[in-house]
Amino acid sequence: MKTLLQSAVLAKFGYALSDPTRAQVLLTLRKGPAYPSDLAELAGVSRQNLSNHLTCLRGCGLVVAVPEGRRVRYELADRKLGDALTALLDVVAVTDIECCCTTTTNHINEKACC
Repeated sequence: MKTLLQSAVLAKFGYALSDPTRAQVLLTLRKGPAYPSDLAELAGVSRQNLSNHLTCLRGCGLVVAVPEGRRVRYELADRKLGDALTALLDVVAVTDIECCCTTTTNHINEKACC
């Protein structure tokens, strides 16, 4: 087990939130523990796909697996993560379209933003 510096914790949190499925899992676990099958159904992904995301979230130290007999439930590693997610949901982001960078996707120039 390794304790991370604040900047590393924020980087891992940001990485976890950068994927819509992982973000959905974290938002669901903010409300309380859940089983992988329920999380997969809520996120609209296969159980295998969800398993990969849960592995990532465990590796980032954001969720923990709690054995319950033959089943495993998942929950946030720290209650403060739920509080942080709630606070982030209250943030209103105003974007400036002019600041977006131009990217080439399938040989078509498009504006790509966060």
